[in-house]
Amino acid sequence: MSAQLPTPDFQLLASTFATQAAVSLGQMDNPVTKKREVDLSQAKFAIDLLEVLQKKTAGNLDSEEEQFLEQCLYQLRLVYIDKSAKRK
Repeated sequence: MSAQLPTPDFQLLASTFATQAAVSLGQMDNPVTKKREVDLSQAKFAIDLLEVLQKKTAGNLDSEEEQFLEQCLYQLRLVYIDKSAKRK
């Protein structure tokens, strides 16, 4: 018996990229290594993908989706800037 998969929707798609960024920023355990690791280039890539998604969907999202994406980007950018500054 296979596991019940979530319904595909915009927030799930955005959450996928946000989770990848969070793992790369060391906010969550890497599911493969089970350790918290920081990989700023991978984090930037995932954040950049979210930005592409934001630009390409501009004007086509409902207010909840738009707010969700904006909040994800805001939080991830803050952590990315903080981690980048600490690496210098």
